Amino acid sequence: MSLIDNLKWRYAAKKMNGEKIPQEKLDYILEATRLSPSSSGLQPYKVFVISNPELLEKIRGIAWDQSQVTDCSHLLVFAAWDGYSEERVSSVFNYTMDERGLPHSTMDEYKERLMGLYKPLGKEWQATHAAKQSYIAFAMAIAAAAEQKVDATPMEGFLPEELDKILELDKYGLKSTLLLTLGYRDADNDWLVNMKKVRTPKDEFFVEID
Repeated sequence: MSLIDNLKWRYAAKKMNGEKIPQEKLDYILEATRLSPSSSGLQPYKVFVISNPELLEKIRGIAWDQSQVTDCSHLLVFAAWDGYSEERVSSVFNYTMDERGLPHSTMDEYKERLMGLYKPLGKEWQATHAAKQSYIAFAMAIAAAAEQKVDATPMEGFLPEELDKILELDKYGLKSTLLLTLGYRDADNDWLVNMKKVRTPKDEFFVEID
C-alpha cells in the first residue's frame, strides 16, 4: 500500500485490545522515529518506550483515565530537552564528526553561531523549540505505525508535570511533550472505528501562490 492508503487506514483508536506488537514491527517504528529530521540534526529529545503494566497504570491516572494507555502494547513518551547548552550541543556535534571521520573543530563555527542565536532567547523559548522538534519524530512514528498496520493514538491529554515526576525526567534535563500508544484496535468496542475519516477539503486546506 502507498503512504496515502496507509494514512487513510489509520485513525486514533479509542479502544485497544491489549495484543502485543511483534518485536520486528516495534523495531521498525522506533527506527523510523530515530531517523526523523530535526533542526541542526540535534534531536533534542528522547523517546521512552514503556510496557511495564504498573507504570502504565500510574500514567493512565494522570492521562485523563484514557484506557489506551493500559490496553496498548507499548506507550511512547516523547520528552524534549529543557534547554540548549554548550555541553549538549557539543556532545551531539562531536558524535556526528566522529561518525563522519572529521575533526571536532569542523563544527565550531556553526556551533558558535547557533548558540549565539539560542542563548539570548532564554530557556523557555529553547524548551519550546526542542518540544517542536519532538513533534516531527512523533509524526514519523505515526506514519511508520500505519505502514506496519499498527494502531497509534496520539495524546496530549495528560499532565506533563506529573508525568515528569513519575519518570523522574528532571534527572535527564527533559520535559514530557507527547504520548503515543501503539497496539491494535478493539473493533467491537471502539465507537470511532467505522466512522468516515474527515479532513478539511483540499480547496480550503491549501493556499496556492503562483
